[in-house]
Amino acid sequence: MELFWSLIIGLLFAGAVYSILRRSLAKNLFGFIILSNAINLLIFTAGGYNRGAAPFIKDSSIDFNIITDPLPQALILTAIVIGFGVISFCIALYSLFYSQNRTDDIDKLINEEVA
Repeated sequence: MELFWSLIIGLLFAGAVYSILRRSLAKNLFGFIILSNAINLLIFTAGGYNRGAAPFIKDSSIDFNIITDPLPQALILTAIVIGFGVISFCIALYSLFYSQNRTDDIDKLINEEVA
């Protein structure tokens, strides 16, 4: 199962890097969205996942090997909220930029400034 998640994370990272290296600002933004999701998935899989008891300790005889660590899940939840805020801000900036320039192609913007 770890191989499956490793391949999925690798494909997400590859797609994000490819999209970030494009010349369109909208595709760059989409690449950053994919990258943030890939990083969250990487943290989640690195934290491990055990199908066991909930992390509530009722007595001292509980086996700690069957409890899933809640810290990576809390970190991912925080990262999702922060990422959503940053992406919303970037979408607002992109909307303002596109409304002023009517293009998001970097080559067209460079050629208009030179001419």
